[in-house]
Order: sequence, then C-alpha cells, then structure tokens
Amino acid sequence: PVGSPHGGVSIGECTLPCGESPLGTVHSPGLAWGGRAELTLLTNSRKRILKTPSRPCGASRAMTLAALAIGGALLLASGGFRAQIEAPRRRAALSGASRVPCTATKRDYDPAAWSEEPPQRIGHGFDIHRMTPKGDPEGGGPVVVGGVVFEDFELRIVAHSDGDVAYHSIVDAIFGALTLPDIGAFFPDTDPRWKGAPSDVFMDEAWKQMDARGYRIGNLDVTLIAEAPRMIVKDHPKSEPGKPFDHKVGMVENIASLLGCPPNRVNVKARTHEKVDAVGEKRAISCHVVAILERKP
Repeated sequence: PVGSPHGGVSIGECTLPCGESPLGTVHSPGLAWGGRAELTLLTNSRKRILKTPSRPCGASRAMTLAALAIGGALLLASGGFRAQIEAPRRRAALSGASRVPCTATKRDYDPAAWSEEPPQRIGHGFDIHRMTPKGDPEGGGPVVVGGVVFEDFELRIVAHSDGDVAYHSIVDAIFGALTLPDIGAFFPDTDPRWKGAPSDVFMDEAWKQMDARGYRIGNLDVTLIAEAPRMIVKDHPKSEPGKPFDHKVGMVENIASLLGCPPNRVNVKARTHEKVDAVGEKRAISCHVVAILERKP
C-alpha cells in the first residue's frame, strides 16, 4: 500500500504525512500503481527528488516504494539532526560568543628525568623544485640529485642553490630529528652566499650538528619522486651488457661518504608520479626522506 488516506506515503505502520514537519516537507504527487512514483524531500539543507522506474511491476515496485519512503524518513531525520547541531553554532557565531575554552590537563615534567639524549631520534624531510627547459632565464644549473649531475638532461633546475632535492631532504630530516630549525633557517635563499652553492655544504652542516649532539646515522631512507630524469638508464654509456645503469648506486655512495656512515645504512629508491601534477608532467622533482639517528657508542 502506498497511498495513505492522509495524502502521505505509508509502508506498513510507517507513514510520512504530506505537508510541513519539524524536520522538513514531504510531497507525494499522486503515488499510485499506474505511473512513476515521485517523492520530493525538502530538508533544512536541500531539496531531493526520489523517483521509481517508469514502469515498475510486481514485488520490485513495492520494494522500490518502500525504499523511497524509508530513505526519505532517514534523509529528513538526518537533516533535522544536523540542523539541531549547527543552529547553536550559528547563533554563537552571530552573537560573537567566544570559543569554549580548552579543558585538557596541562602536565608538568621533571627536567632531570629528561636530561639525557634518547638512544634514537627520527626525522622526516621533504623538498621539491621546479624544472624549466634549457634557455629559460628562470632556470639555473643542471639537475642534481644525490650529488649526481644530470648534465645531458634537457631541463634545468629552478633553485637558489644547486637544488639537490635529495640532499635538501636529508638535511631537513636530520635537523628535524635533532629538533632544529629547517634548512631555510640555516641557509636562507635571501643570502647571496648560497646562490648556486653545492648542497654538499648543507650536508656538511647537518653532519656537524648531528655529531655535536653525539649522534650518527642509524638508517636513511630516501624516496625520489620524478617522472624525469630517469634513475635507471638502459642505454647509458656506463651500463654493462644486459644490465642498465643505476644512478641510485652513485647517490648512495655520495650520501654515505658525506655523512660518515657505511653504504648499507643508506637506501635510495625512486618512483614516478604517474604523470599526475607538476612532478608527473616533468615540471618539478621532489623527494621524501626518513632518517633515524642513533647515539654514538
């Protein structure tokens, strides 16, 4: 049964009367077996129209109408509940009332219990730089990643220094692990001393800060994200027969030598950005690094 004597929608004992209700308005124009059933819901936030198929038949017709009625009730109820929650907030905003003060407990700590450095520290670093075609006045030198120079690559890096995203991310990861300011605070791009500077200088400072605090590299995980340049090249002049040349091997060696750790403490992996966004369109290159520092014995 779909037509109630009150002009509403009735399924069993559940009836949604036509007209106004505290939660919204239900409109049921001529629900009958002979045509398309339509349920219009005017909630506090929006108008929704639910329709049955143009030629419903048998049990499927009854089930469809039941779903319309029950769904309408849920929509109306949710709209009213949302309105009951949002109304006090809107009234408070209009009246200029201040936010409810924080009631979280502030806990003190004993400085003596925290005086020793932890056995390990962890930090994360990220960097991204734009790339432009050769000849673009905005571009700088060749793309450099992990100390490896891609001289023959058709794009140039846009950066104040040499724009090595791997080194910059590593430095920020080490600084972060030591709770130090980021690389921009140590080497601001407004300082002409760092114009075109090799990022080895930044890596050297990161090592000094780490060493002064009594730490060394526990593990370094580098993730390069670049559509280009390619990190593994099949037809590279230095590639061996049947084995492509892997630029990441040289990057691992460079990083380990600058940070005074064995190569097996450093991992460099690379992936593309599936041609999505600036990195995927070869307009930028980025890098993530996670660094674990361990106390020196």
